Amino acid sequence: MTVATARATAGAHAEALAAAYLEARGLAILERNWRRRCGELDLVARDGDSLVFVEVRLRRSGDFGGAAASITAAKRSRMVAAAGFYLARLQRTPPCRFDAVLLDALDPARIEWLRNIVES
Repeated sequence: MTVATARATAGAHAEALAAAYLEARGLAILERNWRRRCGELDLVARDGDSLVFVEVRLRRSGDFGGAAASITAAKRSRMVAAAGFYLARLQRTPPCRFDAVLLDALDPARIEWLRNIVES
């Protein structure tokens, strides 16, 4: 298995763990890996009346600041752009927020959920 394949497999597993984690907390997963040219939304979920755009980050090492530090301003900007395309498809714009699910291992017990990672 190549490094790229191993990374993709680990990323898919992390996204599945994140989706299960959020579903267990009452969110409904609407989309996975929703892509447009400007960016990708790892998960799109519904939390009550709100639409939630979720970034999933897996970091096995804290050498470069861990999973939270990997969500740069540029990444947040791409998330917002992709969300704009997603929202343009809807008839009405619901309340929205941007969350992150952070994993430092593929272990459901070590998941951290950050809400509102993008200031409006």
